[in-house]
Amino acid sequence: MKQGQGVILYGPPAAGKDTVTRALADLDARFGQFARLKVGSGKSAGYRMGTAEQLLALEAAGDIVYANSRYGNTYVIDRPGLDAAFEAGVPVVHLGQVDGVRALVDGYTADWTVVLLWCPQNVTALRSESRGDSDIAARLAAWAATREDLDTHPEMVWDLKVDTAATSPQEAARLIDQLLVQRAGTARA
Repeated sequence: MKQGQGVILYGPPAAGKDTVTRALADLDARFGQFARLKVGSGKSAGYRMGTAEQLLALEAAGDIVYANSRYGNTYVIDRPGLDAAFEAGVPVVHLGQVDGVRALVDGYTADWTVVLLWCPQNVTALRSESRGDSDIAARLAAWAATREDLDTHPEMVWDLKVDTAATSPQEAARLIDQLLVQRAGTARA
């Protein structure tokens, strides 16, 4: 069964995925960040913290759409979590790997709008520092890995590209919402 509309925000650390998601929710309460299952430690805000046993159970049931490891943790996009997110509204999924975008688009049937949020590496460094990240070097390494990921996949098609160093979060949200409305073929009431 095909779900409704969903948004994938792809970009390096500190490109504005959280900020644009908040701006989307301010624009329309139907938008909500998809809380990935996180197995590990550290930041828990924005995640559903899980255990290795839960991860094994999801794997056994075939319910993992995509999983990746970064910063010593495992991050999971799972079918039951997506089902719940679509029931609640329009999920906004944050990703930093083209393989994750493809796995989600190909592995979970929905009307996905795929958005590239980008900013220069020095902007990632400044934003990471200003928000108090303790692992700035790892974030800059992830920025470089994201740049390499894009360079390795020049065939990747984006529904929208936004330079967050030059575009406000509110304008980015407006552009994303406008695209969803166009794709749905309906005007917002």
